[in-house]
Amino acid sequence: MDLPLFRSTKNDSLYTLAFYNLENLFDTEDDLKTLDDDFLPHSERRWNRKRYEKKLYKLSSVITRIGTSKSSKPPILVGVAEVENKKVLLDLVATKKMVSNQYGIVHYNSPDERGIDVALLYQKDHFKVITSKTVTVLVDNEPGIRDYTRDILHVEGFMNEEKIHVLVNHWPSRRDGAENTAYKRIIAAQKNRELIAQIQAHDAEAKIVVMGDFNDDPNSESVKDHLVQQDLYNPMMKLHTRYRGSLSYRSQWNLFDQIIISHSFHKFQRGKHSFDHADIFDRKYIRVFEGRYKGSPFRTYAGPNYQGGYSDHFPVYISLKLH
Repeated sequence: MDLPLFRSTKNDSLYTLAFYNLENLFDTEDDLKTLDDDFLPHSERRWNRKRYEKKLYKLSSVITRIGTSKSSKPPILVGVAEVENKKVLLDLVATKKMVSNQYGIVHYNSPDERGIDVALLYQKDHFKVITSKTVTVLVDNEPGIRDYTRDILHVEGFMNEEKIHVLVNHWPSRRDGAENTAYKRIIAAQKNRELIAQIQAHDAEAKIVVMGDFNDDPNSESVKDHLVQQDLYNPMMKLHTRYRGSLSYRSQWNLFDQIIISHSFHKFQRGKHSFDHADIFDRKYIRVFEGRYKGSPFRTYAGPNYQGGYSDHFPVYISLKLH
């Protein structure tokens, strides 16, 4: 008697693109050019090799599961924020969980004073880099005093032989108040629009993905009015509710982490990718499981206090279907 063949419910034609703020992924060595003193073995946070390796393991265990409830493979593109340098990314992709997926890295040092950068990880089997560059976001704290924020990373490449453009962002923070700093994020949005216009001038139907930690929600002015115009679609708008987001502050959910796509992803063509769905990767195991902050992201640090978690943000992702 022949047994029926087991059929996987996972889809081989679904490809995941993710974004994850890694919450201060610093190595343990002192970089004299940046303000990394909080993440050294003798600092108040006592950031050491054991804690660093534990964080790498935890982050890799999250990244390799994003989207795999429906897709047969881990994310083929992962935008990341809050990484200190290329070394920490090399250590991350060399972890036991990630090494078999052969992730490449696109990274540039940014002018951020703390030395934190954005980067793009990509599975070499599914994505080939054509060109990459960084674009400076020039904002001032006050007239003549520059705020050194993160650059925008622009990567152009072939995803399963289809050309796409990826813009990875980490916009200026709200540290001095959301309203007081809103103009900085509007400038960042406008700089993205400049890049998008340049891309579309060469190809009106270009496939464009804008991802990042925008430090603003989908309905904030910077995103809704300045970034997302008629050519873009923000699937994160439907995901943000009072019960759900990518980070929690004072018991309120925010969805600062977003992936926005051009409407060209809504076309169905053979050999091309189309938008399938979007979600927040907020599984129970990366949440605080009890107490006052139950349900919020299980973070590495709360102030100077070591918690031993993953990140203070949940990853977000979209799934694309290859026809």
